[in-house]
Amino acid sequence: MSGRAQLMWDEAVTGYDFGPEHPMDPVRLALTRGLVGAFGLDRDVEVVAAKPAGESTLRLVHREDYIAAVKAASEDPRAADGSYGIGTVDDPAFAGMHEVSALIAGQSVGAAEAVWHGDVLHAVNFAGGLHHAMPGRASGFCIYNDASLAIARLLELGAGRVAYVDVDVHHGDGVQAAFWEDPRVLTISLHEHPRTLFPQTGWAEETGAEGAAEGSAVNVALPAGTGDAGWLRAFHAVVPELVADFRPDVLVTQHGADTHFEDPLAHLAVSLDAQRAVQVACHELAHEYAGGKWVALGGGGYAVVDVVPRSWTHLVGVAAGRPVAPEAVIPEGWRQEVFARTRQSGPVRMTDGRWPVGFAGWEAGYDPADRLDQAVLATRRAVFPLRGLLA
Repeated sequence: MSGRAQLMWDEAVTGYDFGPEHPMDPVRLALTRGLVGAFGLDRDVEVVAAKPAGESTLRLVHREDYIAAVKAASEDPRAADGSYGIGTVDDPAFAGMHEVSALIAGQSVGAAEAVWHGDVLHAVNFAGGLHHAMPGRASGFCIYNDASLAIARLLELGAGRVAYVDVDVHHGDGVQAAFWEDPRVLTISLHEHPRTLFPQTGWAEETGAEGAAEGSAVNVALPAGTGDAGWLRAFHAVVPELVADFRPDVLVTQHGADTHFEDPLAHLAVSLDAQRAVQVACHELAHEYAGGKWVALGGGGYAVVDVVPRSWTHLVGVAAGRPVAPEAVIPEGWRQEVFARTRQSGPVRMTDGRWPVGFAGWEAGYDPADRLDQAVLATRRAVFPLRGLLA
């Protein structure tokens, strides 16, 4: 073991750029890397740039014809084939799209390899977490599904069980689809209810393919407006018990920051402080049930100045074993960088002022009139008995 944690970073990932009008502004990646450096966290982790995922690696999840379509659109965006989801409003084609998408995927695959081989305990790729891409189609700002590729690589290397926990506000549909029939992978997604948000999937009744994989997909569909207490209650009512039962060889987590109350594309009301609390909980689950092996990814997040850099800097700090205190003052140099890049004023502290966050554990009792509790119970009833657990 050469070190505790590894941060996957190559400046070129900021080339994942759908254009100036698109909400997925790559400045969020550059600002996150800058904030990680401003707190000196890059001295506590090994910063590594992995190779882009090659075609044989991409084919672990993606169809050959789809990869060819991405390459063609990458060479000439005017040749984008809409039947593959490329060249749409969500996923506009751009020059170099294949290369930078493969680079991001390569960072997640490299993270998985480093953790599996024991080079480090934890690895973070906050540029990753592009969880909507399907085997044969781009979707939801995602070209290649780096999360699925990292999991597939772990299985290829010999992992017998991989647990994937996704706390992005949107359903982790692409990862669920990739492993729908594979009982070696437990996918758990907590997300805003499909009635009110893209991709309109992730119902509690989606539990995996019939047979050996039934019960390997878990979905908690949260009511719009869910805040810290409800979000944390749902997480702790479902995730720890399932991970404890599954006993994964590796834990892979996706930490989309778009659950935040400032995010412009969704309707949850979660604070930065609750996001940090879930990062800490995932870290603890990795140590308790996966021998410490943890691959942590980014994901969505469209409040690109106030939220994303702070949330993912907390994630890096947790993985590095030097968590940033919520009350920490953000270095002035980084705030100057924010203004220079965006002409916006950056946040002053690493908290939304809600630390410590509190919630009632599931054992506190079920309230049949509470929509959050109804959602949690629907998930437990759909999945827990399939896994031999009490709902």
